[in-house]
Amino acid sequence: MVKKEYSNFIEEIIEKDIESNRYGGRVHTRFPPEPNGYLHIGHAKSICLNFATAQKYNGKCNLRFDDTNPLKEDKKYVNSIIEDVKWLGFDWEDRLFYASSYFDKMYEYAVLLIKKNKAYVCDLSADEIRQYRGTLTSPGKDSPYRNRSIEENLELFERMKNGEFEDGSKTLRAKIDMSHPNLNMRDPVMYRILHTPHHKTANKWSIYPTYDWAHCLEDSIEGITHSLCTLEFADHRILYEWFLDELGIYKPQQIEFARLNLTYTVLSKRKLNKLVDGGYVQGWDDPRMPTLAGLRRRGYTPESIRDFVERTGVTKSDSVVDYALLEHCIRDELNRNAKRVMAVLEPLKVVITNYPEDEVEELDADNNPEKPEDGVRKIPFCREVYIEKEDFREDAPKKFFRLAPGREVRLKHAYYITCTDVIKDKNGNIVELHCTYDPKSKGGWTDDGRKVRGTLHWVSAKHCIDIKVRLYNHLFKDEEPGKDDSDFIESLNPDSCVVLDNCKAEPSLKDAKLEDRFQFLRKGYFCLDKDSNKNNLIFNRTATLKDSWSKIEKKTK
Repeated sequence: MVKKEYSNFIEEIIEKDIESNRYGGRVHTRFPPEPNGYLHIGHAKSICLNFATAQKYNGKCNLRFDDTNPLKEDKKYVNSIIEDVKWLGFDWEDRLFYASSYFDKMYEYAVLLIKKNKAYVCDLSADEIRQYRGTLTSPGKDSPYRNRSIEENLELFERMKNGEFEDGSKTLRAKIDMSHPNLNMRDPVMYRILHTPHHKTANKWSIYPTYDWAHCLEDSIEGITHSLCTLEFADHRILYEWFLDELGIYKPQQIEFARLNLTYTVLSKRKLNKLVDGGYVQGWDDPRMPTLAGLRRRGYTPESIRDFVERTGVTKSDSVVDYALLEHCIRDELNRNAKRVMAVLEPLKVVITNYPEDEVEELDADNNPEKPEDGVRKIPFCREVYIEKEDFREDAPKKFFRLAPGREVRLKHAYYITCTDVIKDKNGNIVELHCTYDPKSKGGWTDDGRKVRGTLHWVSAKHCIDIKVRLYNHLFKDEEPGKDDSDFIESLNPDSCVVLDNCKAEPSLKDAKLEDRFQFLRKGYFCLDKDSNKNNLIFNRTATLKDSWSKIEKKTK
């Protein structure tokens, strides 16, 4: 018998469940974000896993907001999450749900546990609860309020709901086992008092369920078959099952997988909040942020992120993925699909002295050599052009193959030119080059056998447009910011964003639209930023052309 191959261990579990007709052969997953921040690249793994798994088995996937903490949640986060999941390419159809829609049912379930003497109202403060809880090596001790009568607990819990007590003065706790080896089973809190308006329920509730109490109930109410969670919830599974068993209601199967960790960034919402609130970045969609909104603004595509998630795989053990793999995925995508254009980031003027002063030519330039079907565009060429400052050396070393005095190079799509004179200002700074061109080299080649090793990009000085460019690098200097208990803020990279204000681009870029993506020849991949207007075009660098991950892949093959 041939052993069946599975894409990952989760699919193996699901296929065995289908074969045994567990859950009636159904596959129903969910993506359950908390609306207390923007989604990041780590969430993309969960989104893709839940939706793609459901799609593979002709199942369903819900989008559900675990909105149980009004102190940190906001409608703007709900809207951003909906937009990001859609942008990634997934559709929950008519299955958009909120934990808050189930608050009445959750309250009924809590009353049922009280009636079974499995829950009680506790007057200990949060600090006291932690003190009574014990440690991994020592048992906890019972709350002095643990043995209240069922009748007293029912009365107090209803009064909690009615808003009669102050915040933090009472909680509802499950009555399990204060000596249990799993700390999550030591009488966990189910409800706390919060006199805080909720973005969905307004001022209806003065008590709110904890995540652990609400989460498993939501899965049960929605009929989820396979509850896919990250590894930190493995120790909570026994608690979820205890709740569902004591209530005697439908129980999904929880399966844990390793979360996504990425070098040179942080994926903790608490830390991302600190970056935003502290003004270290310009917002949740800052192109240096690992949020989906930030990656989108930087120029990443949904396809490249889905590709990245698929390449990282689904495992049971935590690991850290090299950021270079994420960059490789967007380069691979844009190399195939991005339009090629020319832009000079640090311009140096070149005057072609033997070119007619008033003449202008329209030269052909291919839009994408990877896709000949994309055709060609016309680019203007005249007597004065701009090249990159770094493409000229007055005292060029032997292996410098770009422009130097007396040296011939190729202007991409145009002609061969030779430098004849260097013009400097009174301080000795180079301000202009004089060159001659070979009229027989139109298109950037000749048939006389000449070998010209250097090819430069350029723009017409007369026709170019002014643009600004933001060059983004890693937000942090260290691969694992904040490792070894250090302050992750200390690892911030002061050069994570370099702004160039005096860039020149070919005129076709004046028609660029938001999120249009381009390869600036020899400089990298760029996209138009949302801060742009017709008089102030700003382009973000998505990635450089250099691909370190492809080299790593070749070495490992």
